[in-house]
Amino acid sequence: MSSANGWLLSAVVLVVIGGLIASAETALARISRVRADEFAREGRRGAKRLQAVVADPPRYLNLLLLLRLSCELISTVIATLLFIDLLGDQGWAYASAAALMILVSYVIVGVSPRTLGRQHAEPIALASAPIVSGLTRIFGPLPQLLILLGNALTPGKGFREGPFTSEAELRDLVDLAEERRVIEPDEREMIHSVFELGDTLVREVMVPRTDMVFIERGKTLDQALSLALRSGFSRIPVVGENEDDVIGIAYLKDVVRRGHEAAVDGPAEKIESLMRPATYVPESKPIDQLLREMQARQIHLAIVIDEYGGTAGLVTIEDVLEEIVGEIADEYDQEAPRVEWLADGAVRVTARLTVSELGELFDCEIDVDDVETVGGLLAHALGRVPIAGSEAVVEGLTLTAESLAGRRNRISTVVVRRAGPAWHNGVKAGAEHE
Repeated sequence: MSSANGWLLSAVVLVVIGGLIASAETALARISRVRADEFAREGRRGAKRLQAVVADPPRYLNLLLLLRLSCELISTVIATLLFIDLLGDQGWAYASAAALMILVSYVIVGVSPRTLGRQHAEPIALASAPIVSGLTRIFGPLPQLLILLGNALTPGKGFREGPFTSEAELRDLVDLAEERRVIEPDEREMIHSVFELGDTLVREVMVPRTDMVFIERGKTLDQALSLALRSGFSRIPVVGENEDDVIGIAYLKDVVRRGHEAAVDGPAEKIESLMRPATYVPESKPIDQLLREMQARQIHLAIVIDEYGGTAGLVTIEDVLEEIVGEIADEYDQEAPRVEWLADGAVRVTARLTVSELGELFDCEIDVDDVETVGGLLAHALGRVPIAGSEAVVEGLTLTAESLAGRRNRISTVVVRRAGPAWHNGVKAGAEHE
């Protein structure tokens, strides 16, 4: 009897271990490389080992699968032997053992631990990563050797990393579909982009602070309407004391509606009376989570906050979608020539033309640090983001922002001409008195 109790205890322990492995397997599969890097920066215990695990998931997850199957099978064999000892070597013993272990494996190994692994993925992953890393050192290349054996016995081409990692398998299937012309190359790239959403941070897709257009809370609705029309943006952040103090978002349709409803001779209303609440997101947030949040809250724009609480930039739902479908253009986007000479001797250039090329056109030397393009040169001279009509003088050349292009409404072309006598040291005559 004592021997039977020992075997029973062994079976129970193996089932529990199998459940713990299933929980760890589920949790580790749900942690992205971005999240693991965040844990490491925060100094969380086990984060370094977790980084190693998520950097090479097949190596570790295949081992966990092998150990879990081993625990389930060994516990099933032990249970069968116990039932034979209890009921004798007959069909009822085998049927009872099979029914019991199916129920136990499904509940204790299949459902409960996987549910816990999904609900508490982060703490379970951090706790299990050092253990999994140690087991991998002990068992070495055993799982990979078994995968190679399975591939050798399997007709056709097998999966090098095994068929157990769902993302790797799906990626291989997508590549195969593209090879067989079931899907187009751009569709394949789009599907691969979806897989990478969880590893892309908000800071990688946001409009940086230097490219943002703001409006002060004390500006009038007429001024807000003018800025929206000149910049081409329908949503503009409203700031209080400075650009780190974003207090709301001004919507063009709200401004137009209020202007239509208000009396012609009424007082000049301030934009802060119409602004909507701003949504703030950390720059380290994965964009797949941001997309779900934007869909749930029905918002199209969020202010990105850096680690110090300042404004790092803004992100729109289009920025996220572009990571999947590529650059989004509209019917107004046209490819402009890089250089176009005008009748009055001025030249229209693209904002991406390099400063050195501009200097060659006008046979002058433009020496400005940390600026490479004409658009950057204009922004540097103005000290703010240029919009259509913005004008400045640099090294004897008058730069005028002419048109906007692209979904972010950045300056597309700049008209450059030699500065006339009305300009002195980059300032238009009389401007200091305006």
